[in-house]
Amino acid sequence: MGHDEQDIRRMDATIEPEEMATGDVYEATAAGTSDLYFVDTGLYDTPGYGSIYVLDSERPAVIETGTGYRPELIVDAVERVGIDAADLAVIAVTHVHLDHAGGAGYLLEEFPNADVYLHEAGTRFLADPAKIWEGTKAVVGDRIEYYAEPKPIPEDRLVALDEGEVVDLGDHELRVHHAPGHAFHQAAFYDPENDGVFTADAAGINSPTVGGLRQTSPPPGFDLEGCLDDVELLQDLDPAALYYSHFGDYETGDLLAEYADLLESWVERVERKRAELGDDAVAEFFADEAEGSDAWSAQHARQEERMNVQGVLHYLDER
Repeated sequence: MGHDEQDIRRMDATIEPEEMATGDVYEATAAGTSDLYFVDTGLYDTPGYGSIYVLDSERPAVIETGTGYRPELIVDAVERVGIDAADLAVIAVTHVHLDHAGGAGYLLEEFPNADVYLHEAGTRFLADPAKIWEGTKAVVGDRIEYYAEPKPIPEDRLVALDEGEVVDLGDHELRVHHAPGHAFHQAAFYDPENDGVFTADAAGINSPTVGGLRQTSPPPGFDLEGCLDDVELLQDLDPAALYYSHFGDYETGDLLAEYADLLESWVERVERKRAELGDDAVAEFFADEAEGSDAWSAQHARQEERMNVQGVLHYLDER
């Protein structure tokens, strides 16, 4: 074990968004976190947006896998942390949306003794990913160029988890909490040793390149009441730290309450604009607004917000 400190950064106030780059590896330190690192995968060619975690525990683990587009970044991060590929035991994914789970099959080829762990509601989509691959192509638009077609996970390397189960990592553990508001197959993982939660998408997006919280409400699974229940679940766990898939580690503070307020106001805004503009124009209105923010590339900003609006419209129709 052991790593080269010069290869590992800390995401703090001294790092400007323009200094962030794909492939950077960070040490997670929020609220006294230890043994945890994350790599910037440059998701959608956007630094500071997609993070994959490496937990340097007795049974080492990777949490989340990215889209499969550049799995070598994760392999390199594991090596830089000081973990031998043969020692990695667990690849845990919070849900089967392919920006979180699409790289699982690629990583199994690199880590011969690891298995893939996820909530039981999602296992069938990784055993046979054809359906979720087609659905992803329909939702993400041109950004599909940043995905690789997912590889099926052999059943003997797929571990189904249920609410309340624990993934034993020796000196750490991942406690499973079903959080189906964002997607019915989503779970958050709580590490009591660090008093931190891997939030999946249950706490939204918190990217340094945006400068604050942003909503995530993709179709077809987004459900406002369910998402608010997920936030309440995280609040009941009362963690000291939040580990965002999008992006990095933060002290919890008021972030969860802020996200609940943000979600409610976001849905109300979309509903009002829909009444004003109609279905055909409302997504373009918010896409235009996002493009003008300069936070992300125009392609990523437009398609992210168009997708989020579509999720809210689907929710409103179902409601």
